[in-house]
Amino acid sequence: MIPDEKKLNEFLGKVVADAGAAMSSALVVLGDRLGLYKALAKAPCSAKELAEKTQTVERYVQEWLDAQTSGGYVVYDPKSQRYALPPEQAAALADDDHPASVPGMFQVAAACWAAIDQMSARFKSGEGFAWGEHHHCLFEGTERFFRAGYTGNLVSSWLPALDGATARLEKGAKVADVGCGFGASTIIMAKAYPRSRFFGYDTHEPSIIAARERAKAAGVADRVTFDVAGATDFPGRDYDLIAHFDCLHDMENPTGAARRAKDALASDGYWMIVEPFASDKREENHNPVGRVFYSASTMICVPHSLSRRGPALGAQAGEGRLGRIVKEGGFTRFRRATATPFNLILEARP
Repeated sequence: MIPDEKKLNEFLGKVVADAGAAMSSALVVLGDRLGLYKALAKAPCSAKELAEKTQTVERYVQEWLDAQTSGGYVVYDPKSQRYALPPEQAAALADDDHPASVPGMFQVAAACWAAIDQMSARFKSGEGFAWGEHHHCLFEGTERFFRAGYTGNLVSSWLPALDGATARLEKGAKVADVGCGFGASTIIMAKAYPRSRFFGYDTHEPSIIAARERAKAAGVADRVTFDVAGATDFPGRDYDLIAHFDCLHDMENPTGAARRAKDALASDGYWMIVEPFASDKREENHNPVGRVFYSASTMICVPHSLSRRGPALGAQAGEGRLGRIVKEGGFTRFRRATATPFNLILEARP
């Protein structure tokens, strides 16, 4: 078939935009790591001034600034010959505590690139690639990316969407955060509900070590315990709340995780499942958000589940499929409590 020239040119325009984004994503990681965004957020700078503030080399900084300006991340004033970071970009790129913080997403992208050789082989063999085998930037990047959403939503809207859960947390509850990673979600809840006791579990020991350190730094180590344990064998019983944040779809035995949650939960407790937003119809996930999640799922989520001979649900599992797993685990009530453009917040009750 002979391609339609107009459609071909339109597609090539998308390719150029994507190639520029892919190449410049490495520059976002550099800018974050070297403190370039944070310095630029304080005041407009020339390349020389920014290099001096960050103890970097002007020639590299000049090229970085022009690349960032070409992508709309930075703005340039020809009269003063200075570059600036507008407030919106500063919130997203230079403020780790802002709900719109995005550098972690680019660290995850870097981990995907680092796994190209391994995943090329897996596409041929069908073997999996476990979470812990990835480049270390994946672990920090995932924590930073999801922490932004948790900071903006967990206490203010997600937990209140669970019928009656916040009253119990305020009074004093026993909470398990399964698949806690670096403990961002656990620590946010512990800071918000000082009368409650929190237990974070993850199979990745380096993440648990990092979580303990972060709990100390946050001043909540006296009411948060982090231990290495899996979703089907974590210890304890009679939890008032069990939470799985952005991890159930990665697991090798999600139905087993559901059964363990049911067994470990108090008779009137809550199981909160936070998952990437997805429709049950794949065609409805073919959009920019779905593109991010399908890409991460291809390189991270599916291969991890396959590494443990799991069902490889993927990051776009959808509410219907997740609901079936919840019911197979023995829960009798299941509903969507709330949602954001990036997350489904699901509630299950015994």
